[in-house]
Amino acid sequence: MKKKAVTKNVDQSVEDLISSHKPGHSLAQRFYTDPAIYELELEKIVYRNWILAGHASQLPEPGDFKVFNVAGESAIIIRGKDSRLKSFANVCRHRGSLVCIEERGHTKKFQCPYHGWIYDIDGNLTAARNMNEGFDLSTHGLKPVSLGEIHGLIFVSFSDDPPSLEGAIRDLKEPLEMYDFRNLKVAAQKSYAIAANWKLSIENYQECYHCATAHPEYAQMHTRMLDGEKRKRASSHMYERMEDCGIKNITINHVDGAARPGEIGFGIDRAAMFNKYKTGSKGGQPVAPLLGSITGYDGGQADLSFGPFSFLLAYNDHVVCYVFTPVDHKSSNCEIYWLVRGDAEEGKDYKVDELMWLWDITTESDKEIIVNNSKGVHSKYYEPGPFSGMEEAERVYIEWLLAELQRP
Repeated sequence: MKKKAVTKNVDQSVEDLISSHKPGHSLAQRFYTDPAIYELELEKIVYRNWILAGHASQLPEPGDFKVFNVAGESAIIIRGKDSRLKSFANVCRHRGSLVCIEERGHTKKFQCPYHGWIYDIDGNLTAARNMNEGFDLSTHGLKPVSLGEIHGLIFVSFSDDPPSLEGAIRDLKEPLEMYDFRNLKVAAQKSYAIAANWKLSIENYQECYHCATAHPEYAQMHTRMLDGEKRKRASSHMYERMEDCGIKNITINHVDGAARPGEIGFGIDRAAMFNKYKTGSKGGQPVAPLLGSITGYDGGQADLSFGPFSFLLAYNDHVVCYVFTPVDHKSSNCEIYWLVRGDAEEGKDYKVDELMWLWDITTESDKEIIVNNSKGVHSKYYEPGPFSGMEEAERVYIEWLLAELQRP
């Protein structure tokens, strides 16, 4: 009987699998293991949405570039001759080789390593030797990839018709200007390869039900690990100090299923740290100069989200950006950027190891958790379990994902 039930599940259509999802429970096994569902996710979710690809400060001069990879697609992000950021598919128009092999750098041109076709920094094909008479260079430039910017944050979408960023740019203007996001810089960046389906990585980030068990360093500082009334009581000091620190309490919720039609989902809210801690660091003491117009430490931090893959924690003295992307249906990547004031000097105003400490140690722990979760999800004994009250954000995320898979 067990074997027949499993066979029936494998033969179920995706539509039937979605309709059989039990509300308030985790996803069925095939959503994490089936390559066909993964391909559907690429089409419906991954390639059409905006994904954080860095900060404009990483590409200050014309010719500065970086390569951004997501689930088999590769884009070159470059500052063009007109000083504007542009993005192109990292695919030669001759026979499809990757054009740019380096992860980042500065260049006056790109030369395909296969047959030597040459492109300028605006994506135009400028040389292609031994081509037939009548070959038109102007029709064989690099293909553009959608690129957007929100107050210095760079976003890429592998869709020609991505959701609009205008609502996020407008509605988040005040809080992002408070931190002076446009004039921040990347002080550190690190990639974490995770041997698990991308949804398991993001689901883990969405909930803090596991924080007390798995992240003692985080849990001793942040009230996110508390539920309901306990968190409210532990947050009173933050609300009392915010105004004196030049901070406005702004909450916006257009995330996931609450996203406005045709727009990227986005949101912001503020959470307290426990009373004696000022920022996310060893000991909770400042690790960099205060950001923007912020004048002190209220004992809080802002959580921001942009679309389904990009999440930020803005402390009063630094920002941590989390970006989760699929590699294939069995593995994912977590990219973290640590941002500080643009005029802060390494060694004088901040030390990279102190800046990275909390979220590096937390993410290394998360890697182990997620991989163990993946191993269990692949077991024949796995079945979807019920969410706790502290996994509400994960529940909402999953319901949004299922709705997106059914989108025309």
